[in-house]
Amino acid sequence: MKEAPQTATQHAFIALAPPDDAKDELARALSPAYAAHPELRWNRIEDWHITLAFLGELPVRSVQRLRAPLADLAAARPALELSLVGGGHFDERVLWSGIGGDLDPLHELAEAVRARVRHCGVAFVERPLRPHLTLARARRNDSTSIAAAAACLDGFTGRPWRTERLHLVGSTVRGHSGPRRYQDVDAWTLVAGQGPATTPTAP
Repeated sequence: MKEAPQTATQHAFIALAPPDDAKDELARALSPAYAAHPELRWNRIEDWHITLAFLGELPVRSVQRLRAPLADLAAARPALELSLVGGGHFDERVLWSGIGGDLDPLHELAEAVRARVRHCGVAFVERPLRPHLTLARARRNDSTSIAAAAACLDGFTGRPWRTERLHLVGSTVRGHSGPRRYQDVDAWTLVAGQGPATTPTAP
């Protein structure tokens, strides 16, 4: 792979991602909203994620510098049990689905992630964590579609699922032709506390 030039930059964030079956469950619940509001800027299902730290645009080398510290962090953190719950919107512009389950540990994980980023000397704007999946954005001058789409998720409660990996996600490098796309720079299994504890039985 050709190495990116030293001046190359990309948008980056650190996140958790629901498993495919949980995303499919939510997508089915969204079917009426997809049909009724095709004009919304719908996020690709493969891009659904729970952002723990949004880092903004960084030099590619700074993004790469985070890989080892985040790998160490993931190896010491437990998997969480979460679920997708209901929907809502930010300022009638952004549609989201909420997160239920282990919310206190989720906030603790986010703070641990941000502490690692700060320790690496990577500057980013720190916003309070509001756990959610971003699903769609309204187009200019559309102040009604997002709220109507959110109503389609009233009463929705997805099945519980366990987080599998911590993801460091980066966009295509700035200057890349075509729309910006995101993919994992790296991802690490959340190792500690995986699976139920077992107690040996006497023969």
